[in-house]
This record gives sequence, C-alpha cells and structure tokens, in this order.
Amino acid sequence: MVEPTRETRKRRSDSARAHIVWDWNGTLLHDIDVVLEATNASFAEVGIPPITLERYRELFCVPIPQFYERLIGRLPSAEEWAVLDSSFDRHYTARAEGVGLAEGAAAVLASWQEAGGTQSMCSLAAHERLRTTVARLGIDRHFVRIDGNSGDGVMRGKSDQMARHVAALRASLDGLDPARTVVIGDAVDDALAAAHAGARAVLYTGGSHSRSRLLDAGVPVVDSLAEAVVVAEELAGAIPTER
Repeated sequence: MVEPTRETRKRRSDSARAHIVWDWNGTLLHDIDVVLEATNASFAEVGIPPITLERYRELFCVPIPQFYERLIGRLPSAEEWAVLDSSFDRHYTARAEGVGLAEGAAAVLASWQEAGGTQSMCSLAAHERLRTTVARLGIDRHFVRIDGNSGDGVMRGKSDQMARHVAALRASLDGLDPARTVVIGDAVDDALAAAHAGARAVLYTGGSHSRSRLLDAGVPVVDSLAEAVVVAEELAGAIPTER
C-alpha cells in the first residue's frame, strides 16, 4: 500500500475532519513482551503454569477475570484475583522503564499532527502513570486529550470509557464527528469500544491479540502503525460530508 504524501494527507484531513483515537499498551507502546513476563511472574505466585506469547494472544481479553477464566477453566477466587492483580502490577512496573514506543510510532504521530490532523489517546492504563510515561517518551504534545483509567475500567472493559472520551472530544473540538473518528488499537475490545461510541476502528497486529482474533472483529487489520493511519484516513474519507 502506497502511503499518501504529506500534502495529500493534509487535504484529506481538512476535508474529512478525521480524528484518530490511539490505544496505548500494545499499540503505541510496544510492551507485549513485558506484559507476558509480568503475566507469567504473577501466574507463578498462584500456581498457574506459564504461557507462550501465542497462547496469550489467543486467550487475552477484557475484563481481565474472563482472561483467567479462559486460561484455567474458572473465574479466579477473590483471594487469587487480589494476588494476580497486585503481583502483575508489581512485576510490570519493575520492567516498565525499559519499554519503548512501537516501531514508527513517533514518526506517525508527528506526521499526522504536522498534516493538520488531530489525535487523542484513550487507554485502560492508570491515568497518572499513563500521562507520566507519555511525557517521558516525549510524545504528549501530539495529543489534544489523554484519558487513562481512573476507576474500574480494567474490570468492566473499555466501551464506557471510550464513549466518555468521544463525548469530551465533541465538547472541545469544534465540528468533531464520531463517524469520522477512528480508533487505532490492538484488541477486539478496541473495536467494540469504538462501535459503542459511534466511531470506526482499525486493529494493529503488534499487541495483545492474534491476527485471526482481530479479523473476527470485522474491521480492517494492519501490520504497522503507518498503515493503520492510511486506513483510518480512508475510513474517514468514505463518510459523505454533510452539506
């Protein structure tokens, strides 16, 4: 697929008023290897055998307790959940400083902004930690809004959070149309959340789900963030402009 020139991208962005909502973990942040290490370390604390990346991608879902149910055949007890939740966070945090952006992420963010496009972030990562990490990686200037999880989003899923995010964007960005808003994420839950908010979705294969599971979501699936942006433009441009 040929990537449009900067001038073409700007014309499309201006005419279609596309807005991109980025997911964080597994999409812009390439942390899948650290997530797997932290998952297996937390499993060891409750006697669950380690899993491979392939099996993780086939089973992972939110809400997180459903992931554990798929893995061990039952929901974890309250005591097991408390250990898994706290130990995953501890092991992930211990490894997080070495995590960087996905390939091409910085360039894609800068290019979209330079072309006149707007973008924001909606993530189930803890809100304050999210903002701190985004600032540390030097990309916070690219987003008109950053919303992390400040409650029980990991337990409930992303749909309600995405609906609030898009509603807040509509209040702050003049003329933003949810139908021209495209969520770029790495999980089926991102596509479901986008649909719940009236937005479109593109799914990226570099994160938490296998390609086959992403294809089941019925939205475009891509192998790079640069391709994700191109497809997002095409999706937004396919919506007729109201006159």
